[in-house]
Amino acid sequence: MRTSRKALAVVAVLALAGCGNGPDPGAVGGDQKNGDKSPLAEYMGEGFVSSRGGGGMRIAVRAGGGQGTSEEELAKQRKVEDATAACMKDAGFEYVAVPPESQPKSKFNDAFNLPEDKFAQQYGYGISTIDWSKTGDDDSNPNTKIRSALSAKAQKAYDTALNGPNATANGTVVIAPKEGSGPATSGKQDLGCRGKAVEEVYGKGEDRAADFKKYESLFKDIEALQKRIEGDQRVVDATTAWADCLADAGHSGFKKLDDPRESITRKLDELTGTTPPAGNSSGKAVIKGPPSFDKVDAAKLSELRKSEIDLAVADQKCRATTYDASYKTVQYAMEKEFVDQHKAELEAYRDGMANR
Repeated sequence: MRTSRKALAVVAVLALAGCGNGPDPGAVGGDQKNGDKSPLAEYMGEGFVSSRGGGGMRIAVRAGGGQGTSEEELAKQRKVEDATAACMKDAGFEYVAVPPESQPKSKFNDAFNLPEDKFAQQYGYGISTIDWSKTGDDDSNPNTKIRSALSAKAQKAYDTALNGPNATANGTVVIAPKEGSGPATSGKQDLGCRGKAVEEVYGKGEDRAADFKKYESLFKDIEALQKRIEGDQRVVDATTAWADCLADAGHSGFKKLDDPRESITRKLDELTGTTPPAGNSSGKAVIKGPPSFDKVDAAKLSELRKSEIDLAVADQKCRATTYDASYKTVQYAMEKEFVDQHKAELEAYRDGMANR
C-alpha cells in the first residue's frame, strides 16, 4: 500500500486519538525491531518504517509521541484510564481503570518479536493466519470479564458508551465522514468515554489534526524521497532479481514487492466477503476493524493459510538474498542526505511529537 501524505496524517492523528486498529502485519519484523534505526527514523520516531520490503513509508505515533514511554507519558495514560472509568460510571457502567504497566500483552506479542524468517514460517504475512478481530480479547483484563457478563443488548450499550456509536465488538471504531467533509479525521466524531478521556488529557482531535498540517510539506518531501529510493537503478535491479528468485521458487507473476502480500489480502477478502473502500475525489476515508473469521469456510481458510505461509517464506528468502542489502544501502545514503537537508524541519517534528 503506497503511503500518501494524507495517509501519513490520517494514521498519525488516529493513533494520537487512540483509534488505531492494531498492529500492521505488513510492518511486522524488520531492522527497527532489532534496534537498527535508519537516519530518518531517528527523527520520525519508533513507529516510522521506511519499508525495505516495499509498501512505502509508515508513520505510527502513540498518544505521547514517538520518543518512548516516559514516566510522564505513563502518567497521562493513567489519567486517561481514570477519566474513562469516571465517565463510564456516570453512564451507568462499571469500568476498571487499568494502569498502563498492568496492561496485558497481545496474545501475539511473542510472534511479533520473532525474526522475520521465523515469523514467515509460522504466520506468513500475518494476514489470514491471525484473526485480528480477536487479538484484543484477554480474560486477564477485568473489563473483558465485566463486558462478557452482560447480555448481548447490554454489551452493545457498553461498547457505545465506551467507544462511541460506531464501535465494534472488538473495540475498533468505524469512522465514516459526512459527504464532503474530507479525510476521516475532519468533522466531530463521537468516540465515547475513551475518546472524551483522551481529549481531556491530550487535547481535542481537531487541534491535533491541525498540528499535523504544519508538517504537510515535510510529509510531501518524505513521499518524494521514497519515490527516489525506489527509482534508484540499484533498487530497480534488486527488485527484478527478487521477482526472478520468486519465480524460480514457483511463485511467478509478481513485479512489485507489495504484490505477494496484496494477493493474499485479495484472496482473504473474497473468503470474508470484504469489499475494500473505493477511493474517490472527495477525500472520504473509512477506518474500520478487521473482519472476523467466524463464518469463513474452514477448509478454504486452511488452504489459504498454507498458501500464505509458503509464499511468505519464499518471499522472505528472496528478499534476504537479492533485495534487502541493496535497498538498505540506497535507503541509508539517501536518508542521510535528506536529514542533512531537512534537519530543522525534522527536529521541529521530533520535538513537537515529544512535547505532546
